[in-house]
Amino acid sequence: MTLKKRLITILIIALCAGSIYAVGHLGLTVQPQEAGEAEEDFLFGHRETLYLWYTDEALTDYLNSVAVAYSEYQDDVRVVPVYTSGREYLETVNQASLHTEEVPDLYIVSNDSLEKAYLSGLASEVRLPEGVLPMEQWFPETAVRAVTYDDRQIAYPFYFETSCFLYNLTYLEDWARAQIEAEQDVAEAEEAQQQIDSGQEPEEDTGGSGDAQDGGVADAENSEEPGSGDEAVADRVRQALPDTIDDILAFAYEYDAPEQVEAVFKWDVSDIFYNYFFVGDAIDVGGANGDKAGSIDIYNENAIKSMRVYQDLNQFFSIDTKEISYDGVLQDFMDGKIVYTVATSDAMSKIEAAKAEGNFAYEYGISILPGVSDEIDSASLSVTQCVVINGYSEKKDMANDFAVYLSAYASEVLYPRTGKLPVSDTGDTYEDANRRAFLEEYKSSVPMPKMIETSNFWVELEITFARIWEGEDANNGLKALSEKIMSQVVGGEYTEEYIDLPEEVPEEYVDEETVEGETTEEG
Repeated sequence: MTLKKRLITILIIALCAGSIYAVGHLGLTVQPQEAGEAEEDFLFGHRETLYLWYTDEALTDYLNSVAVAYSEYQDDVRVVPVYTSGREYLETVNQASLHTEEVPDLYIVSNDSLEKAYLSGLASEVRLPEGVLPMEQWFPETAVRAVTYDDRQIAYPFYFETSCFLYNLTYLEDWARAQIEAEQDVAEAEEAQQQIDSGQEPEEDTGGSGDAQDGGVADAENSEEPGSGDEAVADRVRQALPDTIDDILAFAYEYDAPEQVEAVFKWDVSDIFYNYFFVGDAIDVGGANGDKAGSIDIYNENAIKSMRVYQDLNQFFSIDTKEISYDGVLQDFMDGKIVYTVATSDAMSKIEAAKAEGNFAYEYGISILPGVSDEIDSASLSVTQCVVINGYSEKKDMANDFAVYLSAYASEVLYPRTGKLPVSDTGDTYEDANRRAFLEEYKSSVPMPKMIETSNFWVELEITFARIWEGEDANNGLKALSEKIMSQVVGGEYTEEYIDLPEEVPEEYVDEETVEGETTEEG
């Protein structure tokens, strides 16, 4: 049995065993526990102890199970997961490292905090154990970039979050059937007319347009799986998924929406995480690894064009930034009021829970986000949660070994236990097409930059998006944003040279009056 298979088998056995060791024995707070100390000394006194800190309570059961599994593999080491508040997290780690005996040997933190952690001495360069493949062969390039600082890998990527394109599959299949049936009706009418024109009697249709033997559309009610249809319907649905924002608009114009649909496309325009894909491929903040202050490009032609596309959407899908929220949008989607939206991975578990409770009457699908235009691609924002080896730990080698186990081997059961998407593409997590879509989107995403100088960039970018959505000139808005951020980076006043980029007048599908009328109806 290979090392990998052995580790995974041990982990699965421990997870199936459930609470072999009660949670109470595995310190979950930063405060030392007096109760049970004698028993712990009896059970684990001969072992070295590693303290693993984390801030997401959803990981508690999983991390304790992994700790038990690891103790079966390494019988001279015990791992104690320690849950602590996320407020001033790195400062808390720092204080514990300097003033307590129970130093956090390793901890979980988002990749955008890595520069601060490294410069504070709280992160050390990782060393892959002998015989373990290079990190680039374990993880996607995006994940490796996320944990790289100053050309050093200073953490192990663990799990990620990004945004994807969520759609109502039931609506699209119904639309596809209607399209195919209409085309068949037209074809039959044309054939009948040709027969009449040639002096022949039109042949009587005995099969019906829905006869599968005649190449028609199979009845979805007779299909074996919910939301399935014949290959013609599946192909048409794939064609309906937009490659660009223009494709969304084209679909909105021709879509005969059911009565309950209030908007073809609606998303949380108030949150930069769901907006970023519009400019993600056009701007650069920190270079490939997000750690280079000399590599910042916010104000450029493609960024201006992208933000103009974003602003134009307000006339088609009027959304109030003060009233919108992600939870509200997702609820509208589950209520069948929206066809397309932008969502993070939590949408999958929420939709599945609603379906199990009978509160979601549709099928859904997830794909990568559409490009901004034929010339400008999109790129979503991603956050990678990382396992960091504390620079103040005296057990770095042991901590490093466990970090490899946690981030690479133990990640196979991460999603079913926590709903978190692992960075490592192992096991059967990504056999599911919707989860696979998130992984594919992550691979082309932009990791959150690590630079301390640009820590307020996201707040400022969100403000800029809001102002442009409400009508502020995109050119001026991006110029002002770039000047503010660059002033922080260079430590003095900074002025961008104005880019004279005339607005293009697009050829709309309908005249302006029709657009305004349909916008009001669709929301």
